[in-house]
Amino acid sequence: MTGETATNYRIDGDGPPVTLIHGVGSYLESWDGAIAALGGGYRFLRYDLRGHGNSPKLPGPYRLDDFVEDLRDLLDGQGIDRTHLAGFSLGGLIAQAFALAHPDRLHSLTLISTVAGRTDAERDAVRRRAATLAEKGAGAHLTEAVDRWFTAEFIAARPDVLEERRRRSLNNDPDCYAAAYRVLADHDLADRLPEITTPTLAMTGENDVGSTPRMAELIADRVPDSRLHIFPHLKHSVLLEAPDQVAAQMKPFLETA
Repeated sequence: MTGETATNYRIDGDGPPVTLIHGVGSYLESWDGAIAALGGGYRFLRYDLRGHGNSPKLPGPYRLDDFVEDLRDLLDGQGIDRTHLAGFSLGGLIAQAFALAHPDRLHSLTLISTVAGRTDAERDAVRRRAATLAEKGAGAHLTEAVDRWFTAEFIAARPDVLEERRRRSLNNDPDCYAAAYRVLADHDLADRLPEITTPTLAMTGENDVGSTPRMAELIADRVPDSRLHIFPHLKHSVLLEAPDQVAAQMKPFLETA
């Protein structure tokens, strides 16, 4: 698989490249709000992960290295030697792995609602969610996920956003979705975080139970050149619920990294 010919991607704007990786079961358009809030001055590259959106529905199982290689191939195909890199949830795990494998290709690293240093209980919980997805499908998984992802106020105010997230997730190939979720459930790079040499911004919601503030704090503690932000009151899906807040943290970081 080559990123240039197979991965579905989109480029917006001109300027220094900023590459954006969405979360498991999601799609490249999940970055729309953050890109709009960040404004001009950057060349935004975003793409559908393998098995997601309009990228190839490659059969699993998947490896974390598969996603890293897909990103490398995409950057090579676009002639991008170095980029700012931001990842949400599974995208943040992929971004960590890419920073470890290809530090010379990054200007900065933004990790949003991502995982590191799960406890045994947290590991068991995410593996149960992976099993639910594999056995019962995305519908059952998404029903359980809504309250973990969004605040009650947002659920009441924006049913249209929730419905679009559900619709797009259900359009994913179920086996590919499960294979990608298994990568999220089975990998944790906490022990290697001190090896990351890229300037890093770690962010998550105050009430995110899957990618907790403790995990974001651990990332910030272990990555030598890092900073931390916790979004008050928010849960997991900060990209969809609060893209303006995400952009408000990213913008000064990108300008100085």
